[in-house]
Amino acid sequence: MLTDTPIELAVQKPSATPDLLYGELFTAIQSEGLFADSKTFVDCIPFKDPAAIVDAYIATKDDAAFNLAFFVAAHFTVPQEEEIVYQSNTAYDIVTHIQKLWSVLERKADTPQTGSSLLPLPFPYIVPGGRFREVYYWDSYFTMLGLKASGQYEMIESMVKNFAHLITTYGHIPNGNRTYYTSRSQPPFFGLMLELLNEQGKDLTPYYQALEKEYLYWMEDAFLLKPGVATKRVVRMEDGTLLNRYWDTGTTPRQESYREDVVTAEAIVENFLTAHTFSSITEQEHATIQRCQKAYADLRAAAASGWDFSSRWFKDGCNLTSIETTDIIPIDLNCLLLYYENMIGKYTSNDILRQAVTENASKRLAALEKYFWHPDLNFFTDYHFTDKQPTDRLSLAGLFPLFFSYAKKEQAQSVAQKIEASFLQKGGLLTTLATTVQQWDAPNGWAPLQWIAHHSLKKYGFDNLAKTAATSWIDLNTAVYKRTGRLFEKYNVVDTTLEAGGGEYPNQDGFGWTNGVLLALLQQYGSIVE
Repeated sequence: MLTDTPIELAVQKPSATPDLLYGELFTAIQSEGLFADSKTFVDCIPFKDPAAIVDAYIATKDDAAFNLAFFVAAHFTVPQEEEIVYQSNTAYDIVTHIQKLWSVLERKADTPQTGSSLLPLPFPYIVPGGRFREVYYWDSYFTMLGLKASGQYEMIESMVKNFAHLITTYGHIPNGNRTYYTSRSQPPFFGLMLELLNEQGKDLTPYYQALEKEYLYWMEDAFLLKPGVATKRVVRMEDGTLLNRYWDTGTTPRQESYREDVVTAEAIVENFLTAHTFSSITEQEHATIQRCQKAYADLRAAAASGWDFSSRWFKDGCNLTSIETTDIIPIDLNCLLLYYENMIGKYTSNDILRQAVTENASKRLAALEKYFWHPDLNFFTDYHFTDKQPTDRLSLAGLFPLFFSYAKKEQAQSVAQKIEASFLQKGGLLTTLATTVQQWDAPNGWAPLQWIAHHSLKKYGFDNLAKTAATSWIDLNTAVYKRTGRLFEKYNVVDTTLEAGGGEYPNQDGFGWTNGVLLALLQQYGSIVE
């Protein structure tokens, strides 16, 4: 059974990550801010063997004439900022624009390149666009909704094959197909991707083993846990129920956000030292190291959630320096894994696994009400593992129990009322009700959550509210396209004349999941995609 049997994951280790390949050269480039975006260097491709580049750096870095920028330019191909060669023409309607974009965002099967951080994929795929030059896990499900609307079923299956390849090879689907992303995954949508294939009559049997393997990745080491203990991605509650959290195995700054993470961790540690006294320098040093590692763990876990960053993860509900992601058990993740357990329980030929997932599914379903339903707010929220209570952070993640039909009717009624009264804005739905400088907070709205909300409300019969939210989002996307010729990663849904902001990088255009959700909604409420 899952609770008393070790889980073995036979996986292949990816090529070395940029920090390991380039050592102090990596640290120098990222610390000095040679590139405005920390992600730029980790996506560079070396002209020759990385070890030879490091040797050249060591040999010349102390020379009076040494220039780091010239050195990098001489040894690496630097990725362009993807001011996409494609020039939009607003004379085209928005559907035609997106149809033309698919080929721009398509990447063919990858050819391995020495020293590149890219994990080669064997089949074509769609990238989000902008700085996101690789496939991303949970993004891709929402992109696939648009591919489905466009009739591009071969591309959907091609991407599913790539994700199955990643699971088979690395034991999970990384955040994206980069070496520096392999320490974490993202919200597990592979099962929902399979449902898109199932709708087209595809045989899912070839993918079942990958689905099981991914589920076991999330449940790794569950058998070790005693009540009230957490490890990696698994938490065992005091009543024995197994739940899950977001987790990243790294304890250092994210390589693609190195400089930003160092600055944040320094501020967290400074606050920590100010608030505590220590009996000795040794005790202080030990505590400082632990607090710094916890800070990096929380930053990385938030990246694994896809919501990087949001007040969902902040103790004070406002500041990044209060981040505590690893202490929080997320409602969305546990709904997704309950879906996996129900799905695996129906098809698996492994009797032991079927018994384990069936038992855990029953307990997890009960846990949605016991742990995640906030009785005072009448809304589903995340659960704080160490505080032993639901958080008071209202967000669209609270719709996931409705999305999978796990909520009771009266709960759904309360959720819908809160959505209409507090989340609904001129341009669609807010992500959270907290206005911060973070991109996954007000005043921003995001395509994937507009879809989750729309589907959730429709399931429980709130058709008018679902339509109002969806058409508001469609109108905003369309108005911005007519004004700029672009579709963006996120939108300001409160003041629709302003561009969305916040986060570690500028608002990106392209954009995979925006395109996908917009086409899917237009099929229901606007232009029919042929």
